[in-house]
Amino acid sequence: MTQTVLITGTSSGLGRATAQLFADRGWNVVATMRTPAPLFDAPNVLVTRLDVQDIPSIHAAVEAGIARFGRIDAIVNNAGYGAYGPLESTSWETVERQFGVNVLGPLATIQAVLPHFRANGSGVVVNVSSIGGRLAFPLGTLYHGTKFAVEGLSESLAYELGAIGIRVKIVEPGGIKTDFGGRSLDFSNEPAIPEYQPLVHNVLGALGPLVADGSEPSAIAEVVFRAVTDGSDQLRYAAGPDGEQMIAAREAARDADFLPGIKAQFGLA
Repeated sequence: MTQTVLITGTSSGLGRATAQLFADRGWNVVATMRTPAPLFDAPNVLVTRLDVQDIPSIHAAVEAGIARFGRIDAIVNNAGYGAYGPLESTSWETVERQFGVNVLGPLATIQAVLPHFRANGSGVVVNVSSIGGRLAFPLGTLYHGTKFAVEGLSESLAYELGAIGIRVKIVEPGGIKTDFGGRSLDFSNEPAIPEYQPLVHNVLGALGPLVADGSEPSAIAEVVFRAVTDGSDQLRYAAGPDGEQMIAAREAARDADFLPGIKAQFGLA
């Protein structure tokens, strides 16, 4: 039987590339996005609405996928964005939205599909985290907070769901050549408090090259595909040369050795 994957956030970037890859390799794809739009013309692709902040839309997308293809075998929680900026200049609405999209959204999507996975006695959950779930940059309190949360909830769920035949995986990309610096980045700096502005300048200057020099979305999609299909109990998958290098460096170093390097990179030394 042809297998089916449900992917969130497929309108562009990594989500779109992942949907294309799975479809090209013969999977049925439930390609979800907040505002459904034509993705690519393929009979094995169902484009449907899913807003991770709208719980009924999550359940409706899961039900639509099952109705169309008979079952769902894997989900990829890809939808997300980055909120950066001085915490003092960040609205509480921004705080709530960042955690709502990046943490509560994946939890709600997993919860919606679990009865189906449990009835099947199998399933794969892939949560797209980031190098930002293993190390943190200045002014990323919200973004890194959400990605560290994704790492923790995924690791715990891997025990809980592994006991009933469901695998949980985490994909940790480095920079990706997407619109992360555009509509996928929400930078707060109003009011522009003078004491923070040198750091704001340094961080904005570093984020651009991180994206520009990052991996193509298709290369990261290959890692997502491997996480879904390799049949292993491997939990974490570093993705992209920069992601692999930075995570390896973080794992090899104590705080006292690693953190000064981050400070120096952003002019805080």
